[in-house]
Amino acid sequence: MQETVRLDYKLILDTIEKDSKVLDLGCGDGELLRLLRENRSVRGTGIEKDEKMVYKCVSKGVTVEHSDINNGLSDFPDSFFDYVILNFTLQQTKKPKEVIREALRVGKTAIVSFPNFAFYSVRYSLGIRGRTPLTKALPYRWDVTPNLHYFTIKDFTDFCKSESIAIKNFIGFTDDSKIALFPNFFAEQAIFILKK
Repeated sequence: MQETVRLDYKLILDTIEKDSKVLDLGCGDGELLRLLRENRSVRGTGIEKDEKMVYKCVSKGVTVEHSDINNGLSDFPDSFFDYVILNFTLQQTKKPKEVIREALRVGKTAIVSFPNFAFYSVRYSLGIRGRTPLTKALPYRWDVTPNLHYFTIKDFTDFCKSESIAIKNFIGFTDDSKIALFPNFFAEQAIFILKK
């Protein structure tokens, strides 16, 4: 029986080369690292601040450090990892610019994914209904959301340009398909492949 894999995980699996060294910042339950280990033979490490998630990582045999990425990555030398992943983590960090800088310092490539706040149903919810949006990518009520920053594909593209960060690839997508046409409007989520 073939396991069902989320599209964002599939896209990241397709990006990462075999036998790479990977750091997953905000790795959650470690499922992405498990998939990378089993399908790409990566040597992966996760950083996760939620203690319950750390236990789930350990139960999957995933190497994980119980830490907060907002405090920096000083334990790791420059260019130590081939890839640093921020999969739906950046919008929850206190200082996203510093987290991106650190990811690009310790990694040769950074993979950043996030919910697109310019997605058409988000615009509808805010503009027509006058309510904080609830979508698959933004599933939390305003009073319990872990998200600190709401930004769009265009915002992140502008941020990379202003910080002189090279965008090597970009993929806009929904739960089940890639979006090529007007991704800032039609893509619910985005993945950016970044280089310094």
